[in-house]
Amino acid sequence: MGRNPAGAGTNDLPLTRSERLRRLTEKLEANPFLTDEDLAEAFGVSIQTIRLDRMSLGIPELRERVKQVARRTYGRVKSLGSKDIVGDLIDIVIEERAISTLTATEDMAFERTGIVRGHFIFAQADSLAIALVDAPVALTGLANIKFKRPVRVGEKLIAKAQVLRRKGNKLVILVQTWVGQDLVFRGKFVVVAVNPASGGEEGEDE
Repeated sequence: MGRNPAGAGTNDLPLTRSERLRRLTEKLEANPFLTDEDLAEAFGVSIQTIRLDRMSLGIPELRERVKQVARRTYGRVKSLGSKDIVGDLIDIVIEERAISTLTATEDMAFERTGIVRGHFIFAQADSLAIALVDAPVALTGLANIKFKRPVRVGEKLIAKAQVLRRKGNKLVILVQTWVGQDLVFRGKFVVVAVNPASGGEEGEDE
């Protein structure tokens, strides 16, 4: 026998508003990046109802929730200031993995085509890789990158970085950037923890 959907109570009766508010709070505590559309579908109600529920609970819209999570996350990073990270850093485990998001805006794109310039996509991935280094100064020594498909204004880029291995003062990091289910960018970075006094050293070929 299947489970009831989030919007149904026992005997498939609709949830009371108080119960829906309780479950809505629990869902957003577990995953603050759910959209109003996601929540409306989960509870079987309109998007407007979800917005009213959020307002009554004092829960901000998705963009502000992302910013709140980012502010808490930035404090874990040693190698970059918060303004140096391209996009919103929403999760990081230093020297293990990290995730950031970036919504493509008109100023990132070519005027005639609306296609996002590649250096913005690269900068998101590069800064995410550097943020993973547990050192006050870190630089990219090598990057092997591939753009998989064009990105357009309005699309949301989700970059996921994973440390593959450590080699002395270097981390080899894989960054994959997605728009929905589409892989749009893939990069393998060698990031070097630099000793400011000695000037550090160059990255090695992979």
